[in-house]
Amino acid sequence: MGKSRLHWLCFPFLRLSSSFRRCPLSKRSLIIATVCVVYLVFVVSQVGYSQQHRRDRRTDKDRHTRGLYNLETNGALQDSVDLPTGASFVVPTRSNVVYITLRSKRLKPANIRGTIRPKLRKKVKRNKTASSAFTQNKLGTLDRDEGQIKRNFAPKTSWRESRDVDYKSLDIIQKSHKDVVADSNISSIRIYSQRAPPWFSPQDVKAMRFLADAKVLRIREVSHGDSSSLLIFDGETKVSPTNKNHTKRSNVCAGQCGVISSPVDTTEVFAFHLDRVLGLNRTLPAVSRKFRVVHDGQPCPVVSWDASLYPDGLAAGQATVRLTWGDYQSSLKQRCWHKNIIPKPGSGCSTIHHYEWSKLALFDFLLQIHNRLDKSCCGFRPRQEDVCVELGHHTECGDQDHIQLANIIHRGHDPRHLVFTNNKGFFDRNEDNLDFRLLAGIKELPEQAVSVLRSRRLREKLLQSLFLDQTYWESQGGRQGIDKLIDVIERRAKVLLTYINAHGIKVITMNV
Repeated sequence: MGKSRLHWLCFPFLRLSSSFRRCPLSKRSLIIATVCVVYLVFVVSQVGYSQQHRRDRRTDKDRHTRGLYNLETNGALQDSVDLPTGASFVVPTRSNVVYITLRSKRLKPANIRGTIRPKLRKKVKRNKTASSAFTQNKLGTLDRDEGQIKRNFAPKTSWRESRDVDYKSLDIIQKSHKDVVADSNISSIRIYSQRAPPWFSPQDVKAMRFLADAKVLRIREVSHGDSSSLLIFDGETKVSPTNKNHTKRSNVCAGQCGVISSPVDTTEVFAFHLDRVLGLNRTLPAVSRKFRVVHDGQPCPVVSWDASLYPDGLAAGQATVRLTWGDYQSSLKQRCWHKNIIPKPGSGCSTIHHYEWSKLALFDFLLQIHNRLDKSCCGFRPRQEDVCVELGHHTECGDQDHIQLANIIHRGHDPRHLVFTNNKGFFDRNEDNLDFRLLAGIKELPEQAVSVLRSRRLREKLLQSLFLDQTYWESQGGRQGIDKLIDVIERRAKVLLTYINAHGIKVITMNV
C-alpha cells in the first residue's frame, strides 16, 4: 500500500524526467536556465524580506528602549513613561545611552576698552550720626559755592562781567562730581610708549600736559589793543626762567597759562598736530579740555599762552606785520632775506624771511585758512554766513592789491619767523571750491613737508599724533570721526601735489 502511494506521488516526476530526456539538447538547456532564474528571484526576495523584518524589529526595540530609559539631566525617569506589566528595569548598556547636550549660559560681552578705568571705592566705617551731619554740611557748602560760581559764570554773562574767579571753591565741586575721575594722576594726554612721537619736542609734551591736566586757579578775561578779548586760565605752576621777563612785562600771567577758545574752533587742535607732523613747527601747543563753568562744559581748544607775542604789552597788541596783497607779492619776487642778504632800503620787504611765506601757504592751503592771506575771500566762493561776507570784505576783491593781510604775527625777539595763530580752518570745503589764491606767487615749498605728503604716511602719523589728546579724540567721534577729517586733508594733499607738478614748484630744504 505504501509503495503504491509513493509510486503514485513520484509518477508525475518520473514522467516529466522521461519526457525531459527525450527533449532535444537545446530545449533542455532553455528549461534549466528558466528554472535557475526563477530560483534566483525567489532567493533574493527572501533575503530582502528578512533584512526588512530585522530592521523593523530593531526599530521597535529602540523605541521601546527609549520609552523605558529616556533620562532627564538629573538621572530620574520621566513621570510620563509607564512600564509595561512584567517589565523589569535594566540598566542600559553603552549603546543605549542617550547623550544630552546642555545649552551653555549666555555670557555678557567683555569690555575691551582699555581707556576705561573702574572707579575704586573704599569702604569706610563711620558713625551714622556723624556721617549724616557731615554730609548735610558738605552739601550745603557745595550748594552755596556752586550757586556763587554760576552767578559769576552764567552762560548768558559776558566775560567782561566776570573778570576774575578764584578756583579754590570750584575745585571742591570738581572733586565731588560723579563724572570726574578721582585719580589725579590719570592724564588726558595718552602717551603709552616710553616717549612721544618724534615730531614732538620735550617742550611740546610738557606744554600739552600742562594745558590738559594743570589745576586751574582762576579764569579771567583780558583785552589786547583793538582785538577781541582773551579768556585765560592760570595754572598752578612756577614761572620758568625763560619766560620770567616777558611775564613781568605783560602783567597777564604770573606763571604758566592757557588761552581758552570757543568750542567751534576745534581746528586749532588739529592744526597743531598737522603742523608738527609736517615739520613746520610754527603753531603754539594746543589741546582740548573741558571746563564745567565755561561754555557749558563742552570741550574747548586751549592754546598755550606766549607772552613773547606781545613785546610791548597787551595795550599795544601783538607783533603784527602790516602788508597789503601787492606788497606781499612784491616781497615774494624779491625773495626778502634769502641767504641772509639784507634788503635794500625802500624795497618794501618786511622783517619776515622769504621761506616763511612758503610754509604758511602750504599750511593754510591744507586747512583752507583764509583769514591771513585772503581775508576778503577773493579766491573761492564764500557762503552768506562767512565773516568776510557779513562784514562786507568780499566787495573789496575788485581792488585786490590794496587788501590788507591779517594775522601775520611773529615773536618780539624773533622777527624773521612767523607764528601761526588763530588757525580757523574749514573741512567742509569741496575740492572744486578750494582757495588757490593762497598759493599765488609761491615758487618753492618745504621739502620736509612735501615728503610727508608724498610718502602716503600722513594718515598714519596724524592718527598716532591725535590719539594723544583723548578729549579731542572723543569729541570728534573717535576713530571714525578722526578718519573723516584726515580724508579731507589727504584729498587736498593730492590736489596740492598735482598743483606742484603742473606749475613747476620747486621742493627745497628750508632750514631757517
